[in-house]
Amino acid sequence: MRPSELAAATPESRDRYADLLRAGSLGTVVLGHWLMAAVSQDAAGHVRVGNLLALQPRLQVLTWFLQVMPVFFYVGGFVHARSCRSARRRGPGSYPVFLRARLRRLLRPTALFTAVWGAVALAVQLAGADGGLLDIALRLVAQPLWFVGIYLAMAALTPPLLRLHERWGWGAFAALVAAAAAVDVLRFGLRVPGVEFLNFALVWLAVHQLGFLRADGMIRRPALLAGAGLTGAVLLVAYGPYPLSMVGMPGEKISNMAPPTLALLCHGLWLVGAVELLRGPLTRLLRRPRVWRAVVTAGGVSMTAFLWHLTAMLGVYGALLAAGVRIPDPGSAGWWLQVPLRIAAAAALTALLVALFRTFEKPSGVWESGAPRAWAGPAAALGATLSLLGVLALSMVGFGGLLEGRTALLMAVHVTAPAALAMTFTGWLLVDRAGRDRNRTG
Repeated sequence: MRPSELAAATPESRDRYADLLRAGSLGTVVLGHWLMAAVSQDAAGHVRVGNLLALQPRLQVLTWFLQVMPVFFYVGGFVHARSCRSARRRGPGSYPVFLRARLRRLLRPTALFTAVWGAVALAVQLAGADGGLLDIALRLVAQPLWFVGIYLAMAALTPPLLRLHERWGWGAFAALVAAAAAVDVLRFGLRVPGVEFLNFALVWLAVHQLGFLRADGMIRRPALLAGAGLTGAVLLVAYGPYPLSMVGMPGEKISNMAPPTLALLCHGLWLVGAVELLRGPLTRLLRRPRVWRAVVTAGGVSMTAFLWHLTAMLGVYGALLAAGVRIPDPGSAGWWLQVPLRIAAAAALTALLVALFRTFEKPSGVWESGAPRAWAGPAAALGATLSLLGVLALSMVGFGGLLEGRTALLMAVHVTAPAALAMTFTGWLLVDRAGRDRNRTG
């Protein structure tokens, strides 16, 4: 169905605001990445890619508005809760059905993205080419895949965490917050090595748990949530060891993002409270057919656009350099004057890439085809784990040096790019096969 047909067929029970938040949060992240990229060329012609926020620290306060990944994970919790409960009603063996349904639109475009860039990296290396900006791109374009890995973990852990929510409500969320705070105490107060990596799970799962609360209508005082989160974030940054930026900065000793900190969790709370305060007026706006059609259109390609937006941005810079256009120093007046043109060009190139690859993000109908096999549940869990580890490793090692054995340290294990690609594809095949034992795709 075309977006206009999908929009017209939207049932009254659908939460349109969740669709807006999902597409809008990814769009905001894309815009933020385009703004932060600081590409420059020295006198010798060497290309460098830096971060504008590191070059102009006073702009780091903007991350309190542009770092909206917590909103996406919050919406993920809301959608996962509904989907998981729907799968439960199908009876025993629902886990692989749920997992395949939730991961299909995530892993199919991701698998295509990694396959295309893997082929490009292989061709560059076999040709022995020194690609300049292309070499940098081989390393950078994979970095946003960390988001895919975290989202995979959230989907895989939804059934047990949803049961905890159904039993304890706000208590389950509070336990995750307390655990994340304890990790930071151990990290900064007692200097316990390695404990900080636990917050990759605890912080993001706490935000995800808020989505369960929203699904059950339990967020009744969003202003209180926003105020508490904002106050906590301000106090932690002002008096604690936490940096101002809510995204990672090159060379910084402490990042709020990697690993996530209690300050980032508080930032997530204030964002969730803020978007809930806007729910009423924006939901009314979404009743307008043109507005809703635009949201449906954007939502149908948002994952593809997210995966390819850095490719588009670096492609624009590559075209400028190839044409001999001088790129002003990042942050200068001339640089800011070029920003609208670069963003427009990156948006146009992203739209072209979306047109080429959007088919892999299309949803498909599913129906019952028999009882699940005994191994389907464990196979689905193993597949999700392999895909999770694979995309996280790719986000760290990138596509450069594909045949040189370049590695990244993932959970105390050195992983190469070929191994990461193999884990990603094997994991997706397992999830897909396990889900098909009960469902067929039409």
